[in-house]
Amino acid sequence: MARLLRSNDADPTNLSSKAGQQAAGLEGPAAEGAPGTGDGARKPAPGGARGAAASPGGAATQPALGLRGWLRWMWRQLTSMRVALMLLLLLAVAAVPGSFFPQEPQDPAAVDQYFTDHPDLAPWLERLGFFDVYASPWFAAVYLLLFTSLIGCIVPRIAVHWRALRSQPPRVPRTFRRFPVRGERVVPGAPADVERKVMAALRGRYRAVVTDDGITAERGYLRETGNLLFHLSLVSILLSLAAGQLFSYRGQAVVVEGQSFANSVVAYDSFDPGTFFDPGSLEPFTFTLEEFTSEFTVDAQARDFQAHVTVTEPGGETRRETIRVNHPMSAGGANVYLSGNGFAPRVTVRDGAGEVAFSGAVPFLPEDGVYTSRGVIKVPDVSAGQEQLGLTGAFLPTAVVAPDGSGAFSIHPQPNDPLMVLTLWAGDLGLDAGVPQNVYVLDTDGMRQVHEEAPDGSAGSAEDGQQPVTLYLRPGETVELPEGLGTVTFDSLPRFAALDLRYDPSLPWLLGSAVAAMLGLFGSLFVPRRRLWVRLTATDGGTAVSAAALARGDDPGLAADLDRVLSAAGAPVHNEPAGRSGAAAATTTAGASPAQEGH
Repeated sequence: MARLLRSNDADPTNLSSKAGQQAAGLEGPAAEGAPGTGDGARKPAPGGARGAAASPGGAATQPALGLRGWLRWMWRQLTSMRVALMLLLLLAVAAVPGSFFPQEPQDPAAVDQYFTDHPDLAPWLERLGFFDVYASPWFAAVYLLLFTSLIGCIVPRIAVHWRALRSQPPRVPRTFRRFPVRGERVVPGAPADVERKVMAALRGRYRAVVTDDGITAERGYLRETGNLLFHLSLVSILLSLAAGQLFSYRGQAVVVEGQSFANSVVAYDSFDPGTFFDPGSLEPFTFTLEEFTSEFTVDAQARDFQAHVTVTEPGGETRRETIRVNHPMSAGGANVYLSGNGFAPRVTVRDGAGEVAFSGAVPFLPEDGVYTSRGVIKVPDVSAGQEQLGLTGAFLPTAVVAPDGSGAFSIHPQPNDPLMVLTLWAGDLGLDAGVPQNVYVLDTDGMRQVHEEAPDGSAGSAEDGQQPVTLYLRPGETVELPEGLGTVTFDSLPRFAALDLRYDPSLPWLLGSAVAAMLGLFGSLFVPRRRLWVRLTATDGGTAVSAAALARGDDPGLAADLDRVLSAAGAPVHNEPAGRSGAAAATTTAGASPAQEGH
């Protein structure tokens, strides 16, 4: 960023920069009378157009900028290096709340829990957008300003670089004495022959031109090209991220073994489309979860999870796929990730009239490493005159029950000895009110907890000798409900897979932009930027060759490059004592001479 936003005075491709003229020896008598070199007096600009205007009393007054001047000043500030770096830092700071507070698009349940835990603070955070940071107006303002700053810097720089590519290298300086890396020698042969040798040595490495003053050569244009490519790639990454937010979708679905999923909005448990995404454009693919397998160590450490599915594409083609953690499946342009798993006991509930009121698999959500899972079974479709039922409790894959029957817990995540422990509620589930309910939460406002006669001296019994009904069921078992409410049967134990489906058409562009940014960064860091000049003068003993080289910044290979060119000119007849060879000059630091200033 800092390299891109430097002023043109620091650009070796800008031949009008003062530092470049000094380094190349282009400033001569025209510099005389400049501030600090003459009497120090500066003549006022005519009419005070570019400086302070003189008032009748002799005091200087600052001319008014006006609206256009203020706009120009604000634009220059926005596209300056200082402001761009501040915006980058501000963008990083603005993203911090997105990792500190739960985000509504990713985890709405966590946001609801935050409201429960912090009822006074949460409404204010919601008003300020902290539960959806990356879609908040203040976050958008920061990255839009950064985007504008990058564009304002890049476009003029591209024009400057394009002109530098089309123009010839800078002319040969009048003297090489100010260059710390220079060399002189006298070689046999005519100047024309030596010129051909030098041009052959430069060809392929430098862009060289023969002028009346000598040979001028330049290389390293890829350095600025890489710099521009890097910053253009940053803009492309921002655009790709924005397109991903606008035209993508993300949804979650829980699929039980033996069941199928069709890619439609109604099949998702949650669906979050982009601003411009049309849900009607969803690709109509389907897949069936044939089997879900898991592997654990003896001490309950997870080793592997695999969801084996059969995919049917819109054209009717079918294929077998295996979805694993960090190994998604691709279908209909979307990636299907495995985000969770658990058990979904298949239960049949008959009401007091003996009719089947509920039959199906109910996912129980794991809460710990041994898959102690919580779930709710809602039974609304009972016969006329019967109370609706609600069963809530835990599923234990490998259960251990306390000897006195006071509790149970799981010791391993695999279903070695599965047990379902439920409590019973009866009454009105509240589903007829038309208000959506969480399928994993039982609303007990209109219900009563069913009790039964407690054994003498049992723990948890009330003063009237009653205690809540607790049902213990293993696969294949059926238990009678008290008060003639019916029966519950634990039919089988399938597993479920929690899947995350994501469609983002910007991902190829994002990857390409990231790769281009890395290539541009490598070019801007490692491609040397060099200029080299050679002057040939005919002498009695052959041709006097004097050469000088200049690099942008520290360049350890500059002296060796100059020596290579001098060696290509021919073996020396004798070395000039006044000149320093490139190897000797290599020990001179860049700051030891004005020739390196601004480069």
